[in-house]
Amino acid sequence: MTAHQPFPRQELDRRLDKLRDAIADRDLDGLLVASPENIYYLTGLDHWGFFATHILVVPRDGELRLVARAMEQITVTNQVANAVFHGHADGEEPADHVLEAMTLLGIRDGRVALEERSLFLTPYTASRIKAGAPAAAWSDGSGLVDTLRMVKSPLEVTYTRRAAEAADAGTLAAIDAIRHGASDHEVAGECQRALCLAGSEYPGFGPFIRPTSRLGEEHTTWRGETFRNGEAVFLEIGAACRKYQAPMGRLVYVGSAPAGVERSVGMAIDAMEAIAAAIVPGARARDAYAAWRDVARSHGLKGYERHHCGYLTGIGFPPSWTGGSMVTSLAPDSDLEMKQGMSFHLHSWFTDTDCVDYFISNAAILTEMGCEILTTRSPQTLIVRA
Repeated sequence: MTAHQPFPRQELDRRLDKLRDAIADRDLDGLLVASPENIYYLTGLDHWGFFATHILVVPRDGELRLVARAMEQITVTNQVANAVFHGHADGEEPADHVLEAMTLLGIRDGRVALEERSLFLTPYTASRIKAGAPAAAWSDGSGLVDTLRMVKSPLEVTYTRRAAEAADAGTLAAIDAIRHGASDHEVAGECQRALCLAGSEYPGFGPFIRPTSRLGEEHTTWRGETFRNGEAVFLEIGAACRKYQAPMGRLVYVGSAPAGVERSVGMAIDAMEAIAAAIVPGARARDAYAAWRDVARSHGLKGYERHHCGYLTGIGFPPSWTGGSMVTSLAPDSDLEMKQGMSFHLHSWFTDTDCVDYFISNAAILTEMGCEILTTRSPQTLIVRA
């Protein structure tokens, strides 16, 4: 394993063996992988070239073939040792090269699944691939690799822990920069400086930094505003190590906090503890949500619901730290089984209710000892900055 290679070859081989078992269980001859997270998981390819089509052709047996722009040759040569590269000129159709790879592997007329849910596979390219292999029995292969990625190896857990340490550093720097008269550009600058110095790569997205007036805007961030006394500042900050994401969040009050905030802070902390206690091997995602909801109801918020109280994390490329095109949520109706090695972004979120706004979120991982909160340096208790 070198600086270019985040995973030893033995780990990549184990992942590929498990994927091929899943391919065989589906009675497929091959799978076309189109999401950057899954290509990275199987090959270690780490760059920003994925804005253009990348397809990894995985046969049930035989060598992997990676189709991308020809200009990515040097990057692929440096980083990928377990796949043959098929480079295409910018004036050529990527689909034609995918079909060529399928022909060379003997699966063009076989039973082939395509990752249709990838954010980076356009309908145009998908339709051209399918039209070029009319004799193939096509199916949707979305989720085959994603399911394997849910449980982390010891090396992946190490990367996640390092990311969480950097996220804590960035959050603490952001908190320290908040004051009456500070601009959100200042806060963002200090945050990102601390993230980088703590060893973080670029995260999947964020950091999210916004004032009370935009508290409910889930995915907006700094835009040149100045913080004033009496405002709340929302922070949701993620860091990444070898593409493994660790997001966390805090709510900071400027100057003073509203009366009654202690109730909200206590509720948020109690609910975070309840979520973590409910995440044990064999439990279901809905159990974690029910634990969060029970705390809300015990504090008098009888009708308060959210879409989830967190989600699984792992490998993430922009534009998301959730690990791909879908969010695997701790939702009220989710039957997902909790397993040791899963990592999470846990939310204890109470805003726009009949109590004072408060919010905390943490990166966490399920170990043999239970659900461990990883982002512990940043206070969960009330934060007021002068």
